[in-house]
Amino acid sequence: MMEFTFTVNWGDTDAAGIVYYPNYYKWMDNATHHFFNKIGHSCVDLFDKQRVGIPLLETHCGFFSPSFFGNEIVVTSGIEEIRNKVFRIRHTFQRGETKLAEGYQVHAWTDFSKDFPKAFPIPDEVRRALHEHMIE
Repeated sequence: MMEFTFTVNWGDTDAAGIVYYPNYYKWMDNATHHFFNKIGHSCVDLFDKQRVGIPLLETHCGFFSPSFFGNEIVVTSGIEEIRNKVFRIRHTFQRGETKLAEGYQVHAWTDFSKDFPKAFPIPDEVRRALHEHMIE
């Protein structure tokens, strides 16, 4: 499991002062990029140096409690599933002991070096790094 912490900005809230729900999807993406940085496979470097990306195939988020401007939120991320070309990462959002939301993303390991992006098998080195952060 990997943690990513941030503070809710004013622009993340709606007219009622509550975090606007699409921000959780943005934060899941941020947490995934943080996760890859921490396991030594920066998404920026993968794309710049190898033309490899991890486009999103599927996402879901359930909401349990509201969050507000100034709240410090901790996102805990872990790998739920690794297939040949695809992985699923789960993100849990908490403010202190309060669970705010939980969701997942499914990403494909993809070659962007050609005219048309194409998924290909996740390299063994990356697969091993992902396995180290599997949710039990």
